[in-house]
Amino acid sequence: MKIALIGATGFVGSHILKELIARNHQVTAIARHVDALKDVDHVLAVQMDVTAEGRLASALKGNQIVISAYNAGWDNPEIYRDYTEGARHILAAVKQTEAERFIVIGGAGSLLDATDRRLVDAPEFPDAIKPGALAAADFLEVLMRETDLSWTFFSPAVEMNASDPGIRTGTYRTGTDHPVVDHHGRSKLSVEDLAVAIADEIEEPKFINRRFTAAY
Repeated sequence: MKIALIGATGFVGSHILKELIARNHQVTAIARHVDALKDVDHVLAVQMDVTAEGRLASALKGNQIVISAYNAGWDNPEIYRDYTEGARHILAAVKQTEAERFIVIGGAGSLLDATDRRLVDAPEFPDAIKPGALAAADFLEVLMRETDLSWTFFSPAVEMNASDPGIRTGTYRTGTDHPVVDHHGRSKLSVEDLAVAIADEIEEPKFINRRFTAAY
């Protein structure tokens, strides 16, 4: 399958790229810096600023699936503004192509608590990551109004980085609007298994025009 992956060198994107390559998909890897990808088999590396909407649309054409693992940088003081702008350009670029699906890697902040309030809106949500989490959560609201393409939004587990690094079990449980929790009440998943969940969803679609999440 031909897949375009935006943010292919980031923390999440690089793991998704590795999983897609292992499954023999052809990947157009798009990122700000792609030197490390230029000699990777099954990968076409494209250096790109996602705000260059016309160029981005050209790079995406010919791919069946577009995955956005775009991140404006957690240490960026303007992360809300920059993520929102970048996501808007990415969405517009995808709509100029013939892509069959658009999959967005969002954040856990858009998941709902027991009262159906977004986690990011809770007063105890960490201030340090709130702007970025809010930007991703707000973009989900944009996608939910979208009628011109087939989209999927993935919300990672609440404690994705708390899982043992480097562990790919290949197993997970899925949910939709609320966190998936274990018998200790914790929602966690390794980034390696996040990549497995995304690749599985590409190969066997289950969440068309909706959000899903995954955890152990």
